[in-house]
Amino acid sequence: MKKKILRILKWSFAILFVMGLLLPQDLMIPVQGANQRDWNSETFWYYPWGSSITHKGVDIFAKEGTPVVSASHGIKLFKFSGSKGGNGVLLLGPKWRLHYYAHFQEYADDLGVFIPRGKIIGYVGTTGNAMGKPAHLHYSLATLIPYPWRTDDDRQGWMKMFILNPLDYLEK
Repeated sequence: MKKKILRILKWSFAILFVMGLLLPQDLMIPVQGANQRDWNSETFWYYPWGSSITHKGVDIFAKEGTPVVSASHGIKLFKFSGSKGGNGVLLLGPKWRLHYYAHFQEYADDLGVFIPRGKIIGYVGTTGNAMGKPAHLHYSLATLIPYPWRTDDDRQGWMKMFILNPLDYLEK
């Protein structure tokens, strides 16, 4: 009986894992009305970047209160408040990738567990270490499946196997 349950669990996990990889990603810019002029593509992996050492995402600038939408469909893992990111959300999306949204002025009222692509999840703000700076969304993309060939001798270069440049994936 135990062997049968373990075999079922193994196959279930394998099927779930493969399904996650096969889901299309199709990312959209997560700030309503934003385009390529609203970020500096040179800031991804920029050093030095305060206590974070290296900037592991992209800042998309917009007027405070501008809606932030989910760049992809996904499962809300958690909402957070405080620390460097201020108010934000972490989602698990297709390809087993984590979508990190930070510095919300406030969250959207109706955040469920499953969040479809394009759904409003919050509003651009200046919370966390963005206080006193222009309003923006910090958006990061990370993979749970390591890409070891991406590592290099850069500061924190080992993290490049997990941290992806979201600008390489956004629909423009």
